[in-house]
Amino acid sequence: MLDQMKNTPFDVLGFGEVMLRLSPVGKERISQSETFDKRAGGAELNVVSGISQLGCRTGIITKLPDNEIGKFIKNKIRYSGISDDFITYDKSAEKRLGIYYYESGAYPRVPTVVYDRANSSFAACHVEDVNEAAYASTKVFHLSGITLALNPTIRETALEMIQKFKAQGTFISFDVNYRASLWDEDTARECLMQVMQDVDILFVSEETLRRMFRQTGDIHEIQRKFARQFDNVKVIASTRRVAKTPTRHTWQSLAYSVEEDSFFEEAPYEDIEVVDRIGSGDAYVAGALYGLIQHRTLEDAVRYGNAMSALKNTIPGDMTACDAGDIRRVIDAHMKGQASEMVR
Repeated sequence: MLDQMKNTPFDVLGFGEVMLRLSPVGKERISQSETFDKRAGGAELNVVSGISQLGCRTGIITKLPDNEIGKFIKNKIRYSGISDDFITYDKSAEKRLGIYYYESGAYPRVPTVVYDRANSSFAACHVEDVNEAAYASTKVFHLSGITLALNPTIRETALEMIQKFKAQGTFISFDVNYRASLWDEDTARECLMQVMQDVDILFVSEETLRRMFRQTGDIHEIQRKFARQFDNVKVIASTRRVAKTPTRHTWQSLAYSVEEDSFFEEAPYEDIEVVDRIGSGDAYVAGALYGLIQHRTLEDAVRYGNAMSALKNTIPGDMTACDAGDIRRVIDAHMKGQASEMVR
């Protein structure tokens, strides 16, 4: 379904803000804790990190402050096997890295996120900051609705970048990833409908399709109907999470090939033992893109996406920490309905 992919130095390049994540240790509350665990995170970073760990070549296009915090993020990016060739650095007096605080939940207390990302170095990223060599160097360009929600400057930059990548025959991957705390539904809907005119691979949760895009009916028919509005879309993947408690989730997804008019879904991952849910949706995108790039089938996209997401839920931090062998074991166990007690 993606047979026209080019032979390029990179498989996937992502564009988005990389943030500093600060989390209370254990199950403490933000308002209570005096010690915070420091990690790197960001939607697009999480995606390219996951794909890199599966064996593909990825890079991140972003802007970091030229200081010790920016150096920490750069080192984490390199450690994950992601190229930093397209990172630019803010040397201004106002340079800063966006921060978010994450408090994990325990029933009946739900997880909490507090953002402190206004006026970050990335928020002022312009298309002039992007190395022109990026546009012809990748099979897939990925970004999310979180990036578009930040401010009008970033939206303008992202839209221009999409056109430049499209002009080079690059596939556009887009995760709607709607966050009500970042922009209202009407503003988001208007912008997203424009972006999706150029999207080839679309990730959108069932909840977002029903609530933000106001779609009704069976999810299969919703995907078909949605695809008819955009003749460029080749694949739509929709996820569904059921949070039984903050630490017990069920995860499943449905993918639709527009060209073949065919669907694929598998049995859900039931009662995942959640250690850290942040980044699990991004892990799904990473696994699905890997399946499409390496195996070119809807089945592999769903199987790798679901397994990556299920496994990420068990790993602390935003980014996953698993290779293709880990994911293959999870897929095999899920298909057989049983798993080994220990890897040894």
